[in-house]
Amino acid sequence: MTEHLIKKYPNRRLYDTQTSKYIKLTDLKDLIVSGAYIKVIDSGTEEDITRAILMQIIMETENSGEPMFSSAMLQQVIRFYGSSLQGVFAKYMEESMLLFCRQQDELKESFGSDPLSAMAKATQKNMEMWTNFQNSFFSAGTSSKDTDPEKS
Repeated sequence: MTEHLIKKYPNRRLYDTQTSKYIKLTDLKDLIVSGAYIKVIDSGTEEDITRAILMQIIMETENSGEPMFSSAMLQQVIRFYGSSLQGVFAKYMEESMLLFCRQQDELKESFGSDPLSAMAKATQKNMEMWTNFQNSFFSAGTSSKDTDPEKS
């Protein structure tokens, strides 16, 4: 899928260069939900401000309906900023999201035949993959410490 280049102008307007029209933040959210990849740049500085715009969409979505993130969860995330685990946590969250999305895609493909059976299989496979992912993720740092110095 192609990347939508969005330019943000000083008047806070967003311009979709692919469709050659101004869009609202809700339109941008709809593009993302439909599967489009976006890149937002500041029209004056050419700075990539995609993350800031995505955070703005998340914040507005969280405030306008049923929130996805609890206060407790957000506080835990904030505690990772600046800690030695910030990079590890970010990678863990990214890999977890990719795994979850892959599972959702597989479930959608399987739904055609027997929905209940497909859900049961996907749940079991997801649990196995999740356990394997966690075991490999958390054991990566300990494997070098587990060697017996007398056998060296």
